[in-house]
Amino acid sequence: MTLKEKIALCEGKNFWETREFPQYGIPSMFMCDGPHGLRKQEHAGDHLGVHKSLPATCFPSAVSTACSWDVELVGKIGSAIAEEALDQGVGLLLGPGVNIKRNPLCGRNFEYFSEDPYLAGKLAASFIQNAQKNGIGTCLKHFACNNQEYKRLSSDSILDERTLREIYLAPFEIAVKEGKPKTVMCAYNKVNGVYCSDSKELLTGILRDEWGFEGLVVTDWGAMNDRIAAFKAGCDLNMPGGSNYMEQEIMDSVSRGELDEADIDRSVQRVKKLVTEAQKALKDRDGCDYDAHHELARIAAEQSAVLLKNEDNILPLREGQKIAVVGDMAKDMRYQGSGSSHINPVKLVHPADVLESSASVEQADVTVVFAGLTPDYESEGFDRDDMKMPEEQVRLIEDTAAKNPNTVVVLFCGAPVEAPWADKVKGILYMGLPGQAGGEAVKNLLYGAANPSGKLAETWPLKYSDCPSAAYYPLWDAQYREGIYVGYRYYDKAGVPVRWKFGFGLSYTGFSYTDPEIDGETVSITVTNTGDRAGADVVQLYIAPPQNGIHRPVRELKGFAKVFLQPGESREVRFSLDLRCFAVWDNGWKVPSGRYTVLAGGNPDKLVVAGIIEKSGETVEIPHWQPGSWYEKPCGSPY
Repeated sequence: MTLKEKIALCEGKNFWETREFPQYGIPSMFMCDGPHGLRKQEHAGDHLGVHKSLPATCFPSAVSTACSWDVELVGKIGSAIAEEALDQGVGLLLGPGVNIKRNPLCGRNFEYFSEDPYLAGKLAASFIQNAQKNGIGTCLKHFACNNQEYKRLSSDSILDERTLREIYLAPFEIAVKEGKPKTVMCAYNKVNGVYCSDSKELLTGILRDEWGFEGLVVTDWGAMNDRIAAFKAGCDLNMPGGSNYMEQEIMDSVSRGELDEADIDRSVQRVKKLVTEAQKALKDRDGCDYDAHHELARIAAEQSAVLLKNEDNILPLREGQKIAVVGDMAKDMRYQGSGSSHINPVKLVHPADVLESSASVEQADVTVVFAGLTPDYESEGFDRDDMKMPEEQVRLIEDTAAKNPNTVVVLFCGAPVEAPWADKVKGILYMGLPGQAGGEAVKNLLYGAANPSGKLAETWPLKYSDCPSAAYYPLWDAQYREGIYVGYRYYDKAGVPVRWKFGFGLSYTGFSYTDPEIDGETVSITVTNTGDRAGADVVQLYIAPPQNGIHRPVRELKGFAKVFLQPGESREVRFSLDLRCFAVWDNGWKVPSGRYTVLAGGNPDKLVVAGIIEKSGETVEIPHWQPGSWYEKPCGSPY
């Protein structure tokens, strides 16, 4: 290949395809968005969901599936989406996204899993592993520190190395090492002054040299800054294509000896490998079962729903009760987010399609209000102005509850909202963005055919001003002043009350935790279903590190397992801990000496102390600025 041809191969042909060079045996490959379903646009392409795409299964968004805390379920979704990609001739899925939910106003939070890096990384790894089993590739995104939509093309994420490593790179690290994605997508923004597409530290030093990534790095659509710097950094494929961006400048740079052609050759080989493997996989196309995928979407919506309140056991509803169904979202539920992940569903079932409403609000035994955020409140491309629900939605809930004390709210939204109305209703079922089968899932959950088992994957503050970054989010240049104190790490340390905690979720049955034991660095605990119906609980394992040295969170998630149990059934759950469960970043991963308390259970307020692990590790120096600082006793905005 000539130098010009090699440069051309490292840029797409158009919005969704790579360039083919048949004379060299290099095929073209089609790629499309795929975090929670396929969005194949055969004609006019865009990254904001404007133009129509081919029908595909719309699975629950990551905001929902994260609440399942079920790696096996998320893996099944990844596998199903890859089957549809194979069916539609798509070689690369642009997903999953593992960016941390730093602030609840980020317009794209619904596409991401969690405020916790461990939970996000483990779920993403399972999605990737299972999606790639048939040869279709995945694309882990958006690398890195892409935590706001405001000025996303030019913002600079400014943060210290410890925060970067422990919080924002950690989910990518887990997903890369365990999932082994074929591609990683670099983000639009800068990190500490350097555009992600240009960052050799990120794309080669950390991603490839430290983590062992062997795949291709593709830009987010329009995220390329300087292609010369990008080739040196290890950014391989510029998308979208068709512009021949900086082609002549690259050739001139090579001729002057400023850019080594070997850097381009490496990118060429990565592109060739990816498209050749995709072509091989796509030869085995034999259709897929979209009906079965709809059922999987329903199961996923059921397993991801979070029961936030159930006063007087108002749920599940009983057959024969007079039910009043209220709210436009009953017949037009919010089932997915807006933007590049917008799916054209093969089938769509709204709650009103399957629920019967038999009476007025005042005469009903139970009134069910369907409410949440409308599409214009959260989307790719902009951040929310506040955490409030639309006024008419709040008014609907409060007026209904005033007329009927037995009111249940079914909530559809892709991020936490302020819920001052929560004390006025008896039941709250959070569906997130439940996908195309959300209506069927809602009915099964309300009537007890399915038992809610989701746990929140992010904290719901009482009010937005309680968030540590509220006073300075979003800024053009994103200042991560709160450091490692994101989500529950902040609320726990600061002692700030919240509406619902990370890891919280109710069930129609009960669970007890007994017989905790630590053997070396293996932790075991027995969970028992103490109720009268089958159900599942999420066993959560936290490490509470010593607080007398370098500043650290009160506790951090280091293990989880979803357990399905029949009434009266017990099961022992075991966790193996490694050094990273105890480590902090201090020019490398180090385990400070001290006593580490191990906590386990299914409710963040009722964790069982499993025991103490003593670490005679390394001495980690306390930074000179730490004594008396906000980071020792965080409260409110850092500065």
